[in-house]
Parts: sequence; structure tokens; C-alpha cells
Amino acid sequence: MPESAQPATPVTFPPAFLWGAATSAYQIEGAVREGGRTPSIWDTFSHTPGRTAGGEHGDIAVDHYHRYREDVALMAELGLTAYRFSISWSRVQPTGRGPAVQVGLDFYRRLVDELLERGIKPAVTLYHWDLPQELEDAGGWPERDTALRFAEYAQIVGEALGDRVEQWITLNEPWCSAFLGYGSGVHAPGRTDPEASLRAAHHLNLAHGLGTSALRSVMPARNSVALSLNSSVVRPLSPQDPADLAAVRKIDDLANGVFHGPILHGAYPESLFSATELITDWSYVLDGDLGAINQPLDALGLNYYTPALVSAAEADPSGPRADGHGASNHSPWPGADDVAFHQTPGERTEMGWTIDPTGLHELIMRYTREAPGLPLYITENGAAYDDKPDSDGRVHDPERIAYLEKHLAAVRRAITDGADVRGYYLWSLMDNFEWAYGYEKRFGAVYVDYATLTRTPKSSALWYGQAARTGTLPAPEAD
Repeated sequence: MPESAQPATPVTFPPAFLWGAATSAYQIEGAVREGGRTPSIWDTFSHTPGRTAGGEHGDIAVDHYHRYREDVALMAELGLTAYRFSISWSRVQPTGRGPAVQVGLDFYRRLVDELLERGIKPAVTLYHWDLPQELEDAGGWPERDTALRFAEYAQIVGEALGDRVEQWITLNEPWCSAFLGYGSGVHAPGRTDPEASLRAAHHLNLAHGLGTSALRSVMPARNSVALSLNSSVVRPLSPQDPADLAAVRKIDDLANGVFHGPILHGAYPESLFSATELITDWSYVLDGDLGAINQPLDALGLNYYTPALVSAAEADPSGPRADGHGASNHSPWPGADDVAFHQTPGERTEMGWTIDPTGLHELIMRYTREAPGLPLYITENGAAYDDKPDSDGRVHDPERIAYLEKHLAAVRRAITDGADVRGYYLWSLMDNFEWAYGYEKRFGAVYVDYATLTRTPKSSALWYGQAARTGTLPAPEAD
């Protein structure tokens, strides 16, 4: 059935399907100097002139640290059944080493208790890009020690919350941490070293494996451990051109294989080694690393926004790329200077990302084949639009409703095609600090007035809440 066609019967989801929303600590919490919290790399990066739009930062963000009860009540009112949030590492373990600060853990204990009291299932992400600055000062993710420190941190949080939180995610989008943080420099810590980006990718993989083992050593066996990958759907500009197909393979290795290879299969792609041999010899992959990384997963989180379109090109190590990952003269694709990115045709969001729900279906089915029997969750999917209140203070966002309807229909189609997708987390619960874009991009289903911090559910929040309560997608025009 074409994506644009309306089904004759309602699109209905399985009764146990989780209807959630997602956030991350630095984007919403604020309170950056309370309770012993010390700076993360995003505190440092956002306070460095020229790094973020308008010099904006997350010092206050949307003040979730003080308003979490209000926010949980809003989730319950909307009918959400799950909430994915991240832990601020430097709030719990300020230097990235040593004992926990209990006041930091207490905040998350209170948040979890509030969620459970409201019947909302918590899903904890241990790392959503906010490395303690002291660990970055010691070398950051390119250094093996950071993975060891992550395992200690994972054990601390697992011991504190594992009796009440059943769903755990080690890392969110390690591709962004490695290649935008250490390759193109558009994310914290803002370094531009291709070799360091590949070292970071390996040590993030190692952190996931060691962190998974640490969590399982202190938590009940019933708990689920996963990670969230922003795996790319990479398509050739000319499907019949062998050079374009080779370009797809190169980007697929760098976007996907570098993580799911060792995590799911215990090995990096040999073609990745070949493509990057002039950059690194991979000697930092030590004996035993791949076994430590290749821990059995209980589930896999997939984050999806838009597909990539690539072709072969003349090698060009500088200049802009249409890859959707911010503007930089440095590439986040080490060893792929002979690949060109192209804007895919179609309607776009405020991020300039093409709206293509077929990519979500394709991604789900790929991992259904890649890891048969492994439950999947869509841990991020959503869209930024230029939302504004009307004269009555209401926020109508029919574009986001249409986006969600199409992508959720793609999820349901994948389930029909045999995929074991057990939940969907809308990005994002509310407008927030959107990394280097500051506060100018609004992904939230809930509108936040940044002057007053007042929360107002948008039309899309009400539509999504209706879907959560009924398990059926309302008509996309619903307002």
C-alpha cells in the first residue's frame, strides 16, 4: 500500500506496545551547578563562543530538575505508558571517578518513583553525550580508560535504580559521540581528528560491552539491557552504478557496521579497515575487546529521522556536505572523502531533513534480518517545526501530526511484516536545548515558552496521547 494511502481499517497496535516519549539530561534538566554536579563536555562546549546558535546553553534548559513532577503529571495526562530519559553522569559521579554523590542519585530515584506511581514505565539511558569534563581532560573517548570509567558508572546507577527500572540503554547514538564530537567537531567536545574519532568509536563500543556486564552484575535478571543506534539508511544516487554502490558500502560501514559489527557479530567489517588504513592501524583493538563488546542484548533501540543519499565523487577533504549533520570544514566520515552526499527529494522539516517513512520501515526490517529474534524499540523519531502559539495560546502543529502518523504506520507495517517492535519513543516530549542549534529548533510535542518555562501541549501531543490510550492511530487531521 502506498505510504500516502489511507487504510480501510484503523491502524491498530499490539496491546502491550509501549507509547513513550524521550528526552536527555543536558537538554532539559538545567540546575547545572546544584547537588554537586560538575561540568560536562556540553557545559564547556556550549559556553565556548561560536559553538552554539546564539551562544545558548543548557544552564537552565527547561528546568526539568525542579519541575519533574509537573512534567510526569503531563505525561500521565497525555496517556503515555513509557518515558525514556538519560542520567547526567557528572550529576551522579562528578569527576567520572570514585563514589557517587547521593543527592544526584536521589533526583533520579524521585523521578523513577514519580513515574511508577503514575503507571509510566521508566527507560534509563546511561549516556546521552554528556561526558564529565574531567574525563575529557584526561583524553575522552579516544582513550581506553574512559570505557573503564563508564563501566564503574554503570554499576553505580544500576545498583541505585535496578530494583525499579527494568529497561536500560547503555549509549545513545555513539556515532554522534565519536564522529560529530571528535571528527567534524560540531558536537562536544568539538575536536577534529579523524583518527581520534575512530578510536572513540571503538572505546564507545567497549564501554557498551563493559557497561552491559556491569549492569547485569548488580541488577535482577528480568531487566533488559540495550543500546540506541542512529543507524543510517544509506541509498545510492544511481542504483545501477557500481561506484555509487561502493560509496554506499563505505558510508554504511562508517554509520552502521562500525557499531553493529562488533556489538551484534563480534567483528568489525574488513572493508572498514581497508577504507581507513591511511588514517589508523586499529592497534587500539586489543585481544579480548571484541568478546567484551559482543555481549548478548535483550533489545535494540533504533533512532530514525531521514535517509542518506550518496554517490562516488572526486576526493575532497574540505567543504560542505549535505549529510544533515551540521556545518563544518571537517568531515565526520573518516576515509570517505571520495563520497558525496545529496539532498533527498521531498518535503522537509525545519532541520532540512527529508520526510521519508519508508526509511524507517527499511531500517526495522534490516535489523530484523541482522539480529533475528532480538526485540526492537524505536527509541527516537520525530520532527522539528517552527511552532508558535495562536492568539488563544494554543499550538497547532498539523505537520508533526502528519509526520507521526506516517512513521507510526510504517512501524505497524513492519510489525505486520514480521518485525518484533515493542515500543515507540517520540522525540521529544517537549521543546528543549537542541545541542548546537540552541533553542531555535523545536522537536517537542509539548511547547515550552522559554521566557516563562510554561508547558503547553501541542496538537500533536493530544493526537499522540489519543493513539497511546487507544492503540490506534487517529486520523492525521485530528487536532
